[in-house]
Amino acid sequence: MHAFDVLGDPVRRRILELLCDHELSSGAIVEIVGGEFGITQPAVSQHLRTLRENGFATVTEEGTRRIYALNASGLEEVDHWLAPFRRFWEPKFEALATEIARGKRKRRQRD
Repeated sequence: MHAFDVLGDPVRRRILELLCDHELSSGAIVEIVGGEFGITQPAVSQHLRTLRENGFATVTEEGTRRIYALNASGLEEVDHWLAPFRRFWEPKFEALATEIARGKRKRRQRD
């Protein structure tokens, strides 16, 4: 499955957002995502499986619990695809960084 097919589903994107902050048990993911999207535990499990099989998440077993973590390697395909488009926003971020630095210098000079 192509990375954008994986990311095209809002449930899977939400799971990745949750895993971006910290590892979570499958039960915690089911509770959060199931509540937000009104889907069942088996449906959430299918989304977790898709994320695992396509390199977006890893799972470790701790006793009877399954702990999921973000696997950034799944995002490499997205990163590679975005490469030619970065020229549209990188100069703006560089200009913003310059303005922030300028503002910090002015504050230090005032103080």
